[in-house]
Amino acid sequence: MNVKWLIRSQSVATLAAGMIYPYYLLFLKNLGNSYSKYGLAFAVFTISSAAVSTWLGPRLDKHGTRIMVISSLGMMAAMFAFPWTSSYALVLLLQLIMGTCNAMQRMSERLLLADSTEFGSRGITIGSYHFWTSIASGFAVILGGLLIDWLTINALFYMSALLYGVSAWVVWRASRASLSRKAEDTITF
Repeated sequence: MNVKWLIRSQSVATLAAGMIYPYYLLFLKNLGNSYSKYGLAFAVFTISSAAVSTWLGPRLDKHGTRIMVISSLGMMAAMFAFPWTSSYALVLLLQLIMGTCNAMQRMSERLLLADSTEFGSRGITIGSYHFWTSIASGFAVILGGLLIDWLTINALFYMSALLYGVSAWVVWRASRASLSRKAEDTITF
């Protein structure tokens, strides 16, 4: 996959995550005013992410792009489901799914970034990648705040889901283009 498209897709995914995350706390507050409940939900997210990472490692080299697409689609599904969640148990289930998708996204982005760079010249590409994804994160929080003032938190979840879908589509399209270029390069006359 071309690093330009990787940066674009992950900037969109970072925008989706950053737009909802700070305001997601408001959603959890409505399901129970307890720091321990929030702590447990976050722990389910991080522990599931860690557990999936060990399972995912051996599969990553062969399926990195596919894993990235699936992670964005999984996050999209979770964002669509959150506004309909009425119990804390369902929040925990969604946290498990989101933790799994987080591991898939983080590991595949690192693999694809490494595959798109060469030893001795990685710094510029990694710096550009970090710059654009960080900028997207900063704008996401601002955008989320503006949108939540005009809309509801549910609308933020739906907007985030849409952005995750766009990210999945960008990765899928870029990987298809990359595969067709490789196929053309292997044809000899």
